[in-house]
Amino acid sequence: MTKNAVAWADSLDALVAAPEFHSVILENDDVRVLSTRIGPGETVPLHTHRWPSVLYVVATDHVVRRDDAGNVLLDSRLDGGAPTAVGTALWTEPMDAHTVENVGVSEIVLLNVEFKRR
Repeated sequence: MTKNAVAWADSLDALVAAPEFHSVILENDDVRVLSTRIGPGETVPLHTHRWPSVLYVVATDHVVRRDDAGNVLLDSRLDGGAPTAVGTALWTEPMDAHTVENVGVSEIVLLNVEFKRR
């Protein structure tokens, strides 16, 4: 683990805890680029992202994100009524344990560029 990483159990890493939803596109000592795909009605199991990252929205629909206790952190249906727009790039700090549920009718596709070193 690099000094920039947040220390969570390795078992909660996105690739370990939810490999059916996350795949590596590129990884080296500096970055890890993940593709995340969530089908309609699917829920990504509890997982973390230990590095800060840029998320790029390739395909979108409504989501509900919950913390490790099941509390709703985000429900895009309530946040202005529209999912994040395709083509949007978002900065995120390391993410605590969470689940993501696709509550829409279309597949969600994200590119996640995780920065192992700042």
